Amino acid sequence: MSRLAVTSLALAQVRSHRKLSLEFDGRPVAIYGPNGAGKTNLLEAVSLLSPGRGLRRAAPEEIGRRAAGVGWRVVAEIDSLGHAHEVETGAEPGSPRTVRIDGKAAPQVALGRLARVVWLVPAMDRLWTEAAEGRRRFLDRMTMSFEPGHGDAVLAYEKAMRERNRLLKDEVRDPAWYGALEGRMAEAGARIAAHRAAALARVAAAQAGAATTFPAADLALTGPEGAEPAATESGLAEALAAGRVRDMAAGRTLAGPHRADLTAVYAAKGVPAAQCSTGEQKALLLSLVLANARALAQDFGAPPLLLLDEVAAHLDAGRRAALYDEVCALGAQAWLTGTGRELFAGLEGRAQFLSVTEAGGDSAVKEEA
Repeated sequence: MSRLAVTSLALAQVRSHRKLSLEFDGRPVAIYGPNGAGKTNLLEAVSLLSPGRGLRRAAPEEIGRRAAGVGWRVVAEIDSLGHAHEVETGAEPGSPRTVRIDGKAAPQVALGRLARVVWLVPAMDRLWTEAAEGRRRFLDRMTMSFEPGHGDAVLAYEKAMRERNRLLKDEVRDPAWYGALEGRMAEAGARIAAHRAAALARVAAAQAGAATTFPAADLALTGPEGAEPAATESGLAEALAAGRVRDMAAGRTLAGPHRADLTAVYAAKGVPAAQCSTGEQKALLLSLVLANARALAQDFGAPPLLLLDEVAAHLDAGRRAALYDEVCALGAQAWLTGTGRELFAGLEGRAQFLSVTEAGGDSAVKEEA
């Protein structure tokens, strides 16, 4: 199988990293150091090699060094399916983020044609117990890893919905205005529903066909209050038209893919994820991330870049070792962070190691043997 790997990474004025240049050989990258040293900032830089706002969902002005008051840049050489590409992304103060691929300006969605990136961060440990919005973000990120154009459908839907919500709040009753906006919402919403369903099917198949120590999760998508969400363009248009009076009373749109929820059940036990132990919830998340990666390896032609921030939390030594074995067997360039090198003992001889320290607000990165 071909590979997907970052072979070099250069940062300029990215959060705590004033200037940094690193080379990589395609193996997993284990990054360790004290809390606050700048480990997650490295992972965030790699996450910006994919469409969207990165693993912190940060606006461009939040990524640059606040004290510097200058623009920031991430420049990477990527080996994608046997082809070398240079990707540059960044922003000047007060300007939107830009992307250049092989020296030419490109839209963010073009990044998805070169690299697929999947991540797991500590904030996601609460995924099964927090509000549905977090699970939708998780689902849409997973969906976008299979279909980079999914982000455009989400943006088109949300733009039309904002306009409809303004009509509702102003108590506008002209059916022609609603019909036009609801038509746009229904068209984009049907694409969103189709993309999400396809992604869930791919992940379910990847879980079912894998020999893994991580528990499988039965996944389902529900609408508000557990109802079956409308998935077709005509069904969405009808639901939106029928809900105008109710929505006007609420001042917002109460039906549609923006109200969907992702549910998960620990398959072997038949227990909802929200009722599982903290360790089981983490294991279920890792199972989904690994299944996502296996499915992408088949669809894209190479496993994705895996960003696993503080991944050892809530994992015992046995599960940590199993995770490292699965990552290496998959052939993925995984980027893992932790507070100490001992957490990555199972990767000795199979990974590159970076130590990160911080002094005076500046991070320093050193490659270790």
